[in-house]
Amino acid sequence: MKKFLASTVAASALALMLGMTSARAEDTVDPNAKQGGEIIATYKDDVTTLDPAIGYDWQNWSMIKSLFDGLMDYEPGTTKLKPDLAESYEISPDGKTFTFRLRHGVKFHNGREMTADDVKYSLDRVTNPKTQSPGAGFFGSIKGYDDVAAGKADSLAGVTVVDPYTVKFELSRPDATFLHVMAINFSHVVPKEEVEKYGADFGKHPVGTGAFKLAEWTLGQRIVFERNPDYWHKGLPHLDKITFEVGQEPIVALLRLQKGEIDLPLDGIPPAKFQEVMSDPEQKARVVEGGQLHTGYITMNTTMAPFDNVKVRQAVNMAINKARIIQIINGRAVPANQPLPPSMPAYDKQYKGYPYDVAKAKALLAEAGHPDGFDTQLFAMNTDPNPRIAQAIQQDLAAIGIKASIQALAQANVIAAGGDKAGAPMIWSGGMGWIADFPDPSNFYGPILGCAGAVPGGWNWSWYCNKDLDAKAAEADSIVDPAKSDERYKMWSDIYAKIMADAPWAPVFNEQRFTMKSARMGGADNLYVDPVHVPINYDNVYVKDVQ
Repeated sequence: MKKFLASTVAASALALMLGMTSARAEDTVDPNAKQGGEIIATYKDDVTTLDPAIGYDWQNWSMIKSLFDGLMDYEPGTTKLKPDLAESYEISPDGKTFTFRLRHGVKFHNGREMTADDVKYSLDRVTNPKTQSPGAGFFGSIKGYDDVAAGKADSLAGVTVVDPYTVKFELSRPDATFLHVMAINFSHVVPKEEVEKYGADFGKHPVGTGAFKLAEWTLGQRIVFERNPDYWHKGLPHLDKITFEVGQEPIVALLRLQKGEIDLPLDGIPPAKFQEVMSDPEQKARVVEGGQLHTGYITMNTTMAPFDNVKVRQAVNMAINKARIIQIINGRAVPANQPLPPSMPAYDKQYKGYPYDVAKAKALLAEAGHPDGFDTQLFAMNTDPNPRIAQAIQQDLAAIGIKASIQALAQANVIAAGGDKAGAPMIWSGGMGWIADFPDPSNFYGPILGCAGAVPGGWNWSWYCNKDLDAKAAEADSIVDPAKSDERYKMWSDIYAKIMADAPWAPVFNEQRFTMKSARMGGADNLYVDPVHVPINYDNVYVKDVQ
């Protein structure tokens, strides 16, 4: 897998070097797929927003991907990039100019045709500080980004509408990740008139170009998507309707699946039922495993005392018994010793991380001026097994004198606390642990460990900002020559080694994701879009028993 991911990035870099034009590889539609029917999926928590500029958790990320499209996407089941709303693209030999040719006749859900003006508007909007997008930092290589981010300009100078079906991006530096950025939700295209109509409520009234459109949203109860009859990709989607029922406990959702009342319990298989499900051949046959570039971690707010002391943060790293935590989730993970997961390019196999050493952790706390420990708070999502994991972390911290009260909250509340500089001293990221937006080591840095993510509403919950590392990250991402990919990955390995020395996180484990599907669902073996993304590919799902 690592070799495959590395070759994907190298292929993108090669395109940069050669100034290639990339034509879209046509998707194949499952010949067994039937048109019509509906499915019911469940979540424990309600959804906060369906605005692609704002939504950034695994729950709304999947839904947003069904409502909106971007210039680029991935071949289903792979990490191979392909044009999407773009029909083709050209890259200049110096890797600093990207020109996208758009498809003709693509319509928003309101019936208006999408044009290059919409692409520019969407990028200007997501980078505008007033939007408070947690993904704004992804676009830092576009010319004019710094002026927009600083409030000195309201439009990206590097994004130009050439004609209604052509948009040009000029970068301030070569960026080996740019095509990946054009595939993430934050780059998805929105219509200006609908955003202006609904203002801050656009996330409750989303209008995109995607395979499905919003039909109903009853807060705390259900969200209903219906098929977009004008979807530009002929033959997709297969389903007429998807109903997301919220407020469903995972145990109850599993029981309902077993009774045939629902089709997808999207919070996954409850850990307490995992062994039972996997030992039953009939149930195991309906399990869908999603490989993930995932890391679960504990953040420490580096701007809050006593976590502004590196020795305190290092002590926490040594206090965590990762093996015991993995037992809580029935061994569905491996211990993590660095931010990158093992299958990501630039993962340092030689790095051993912090050992589990209670005595050394106590000694570090004493050196930091806290020989008797201190009181703090640990935030965690309230969906099982996260409260139990938080309790295990709490016990580990107590063993070195740190008394952490647990704040078990709904996912949206934990995310809000993390995005508030004064909101949370410590967060267990479980249920929200980082999964790569695209298969490149830089994606584990910018939004969650870089300065661009340490902003209100951002995802850098440790509020760690090292401008020297930001500069080194930019230098690494300027290397687009595939012959120098090892050099680039070595630079990223060094960046993560420095991060671990500063210890804003305590990495805990790298987890696989398991959910189930009903027996009547077809096209669900690749339910997850690819091994990198959490988003679920509903476009290809169909119902077998449609008459």
